[in-house]
Amino acid sequence: MPGKWQWFHKLGSPRWFYGIADRFNPLLLGSALLLLVAGIVWGLAFAPPDYLQGNSYRIIFIHVPTAFVAQSVYIMMAVAGAVTLIWRMKLADVFVRSVAPIGAAFTFLALFTGAVWGKPTWGAYWVWDARLTSMLILLFLYFGIIALGSAISDEKSSARAVAVLALVGVVNIPIIKYSVNWWNTLHQPATFKWTERPAMQMDMWLPLLLSVLGLYLFFTWLAFVRMQTEILHRERRTQWVRQLIQQRKG
Repeated sequence: MPGKWQWFHKLGSPRWFYGIADRFNPLLLGSALLLLVAGIVWGLAFAPPDYLQGNSYRIIFIHVPTAFVAQSVYIMMAVAGAVTLIWRMKLADVFVRSVAPIGAAFTFLALFTGAVWGKPTWGAYWVWDARLTSMLILLFLYFGIIALGSAISDEKSSARAVAVLALVGVVNIPIIKYSVNWWNTLHQPATFKWTERPAMQMDMWLPLLLSVLGLYLFFTWLAFVRMQTEILHRERRTQWVRQLIQQRKG
């Protein structure tokens, strides 16, 4: 039994994670940039225009990936929050603190690109649509987690408070996802559905898929880099961090 759970206990080791992140960071960044460039250039320059929206739909190749990642990051934070509360793993709290600003940035980008897309589609940059409003709430939740983490000086109390807020706020994610089905909304239905074939033709949805995968990899790279920075800050008085700094100076 101890052998089976050894990998799980390793995940709680900041030093172990720092080394793993160092190995994967170059691969993650290279793969992310390759997929993003391929998907966005293909979508913006070579994909055919939409039969209804013309070329204005091309913002989808940026809007949809940022919206996907923005929601996924919050779900990951909620899972990490549960790990923090149940197993008291410091690395889970490191993850939440590190990715909250990334999630907020992607949520803002999703709202901004949605507004740019909404002007030619709806005739307005913003309407109090169910999907848009719930995404705005998601942005406020990210800001709340960032502010709460900074407001409480005690590390353990701060970790618990942030974890609770992340878990409570996750109820907003199903609202975002199913708002187009539950309410009469201007927002179009989901672009990707796991149980159905894509409504878009292949030379539209394939570059979109590349952009989505690329942005997930780019998020992973950003998360690893920010987590490494947070680990160095928290572990700055430990022997292994001092040795690491000396090695890099040398």
